Amino acid sequence: MLAHTRKESNLPNSDAVPYRHVIWDWNGTLLDDAGLCIEAINLVLRRRNLAEIRADEYAELFDFPVERYYRRLPFDWARESFEQVGSEFMEIYEARRLECRLREGAREALARFRARGARQHLISGYRREPLVELIRHFGLEPFFDEILGAEDIYARGKLNLAERWRTGRDDGDGPRLVIGDTVHDFEMARLLGAACILLPCGHMSRRRLEACGARVAASLDDV
Repeated sequence: MLAHTRKESNLPNSDAVPYRHVIWDWNGTLLDDAGLCIEAINLVLRRRNLAEIRADEYAELFDFPVERYYRRLPFDWARESFEQVGSEFMEIYEARRLECRLREGAREALARFRARGARQHLISGYRREPLVELIRHFGLEPFFDEILGAEDIYARGKLNLAERWRTGRDDGDGPRLVIGDTVHDFEMARLLGAACILLPCGHMSRRRLEACGARVAASLDDV
């Protein structure tokens, strides 16, 4: 199935075309962690007496690869590296990650797709080891056939992971759907020849999601 670029044709009628594969994003899509990400980066900025960012600013700045987003913040890049700032952010995030909760309707959405016979997979830019730990913490592991995560903490993107997932699969093995919360998830859907639904969950504004041409749902219940 070819990737769709027009908004009105991006999501086939689910009654007529059941999805064989549903590929989920984790951060922001199933895990409600945008608030923690904003608090963590503001702490990093505050330690340097730099101006903090508001939630609406964050939703306009955040991007993949994450280094692109960091470069938009007022750090002194002549004196610090992305790796230094990123490591500091992740130290704060990891210490507080269990404060996060699943997004409303996450477990129910996973159960609905399973009941319809879809195979579910998770592809995340989050490092795989803590990713699997969190999925087990919430008791979601049985929903997924595969869990693919990054090898390091720097969230460089997921296209390489998506390519790995696609390798060895027949393009005719059934329609695919990507569910995420960033433009990067739409890019991944295009790579996989999948339909795409995006959620405005705080990491990116609805304006940016709609601009890429994906179908944007209000909530996981709508998905």
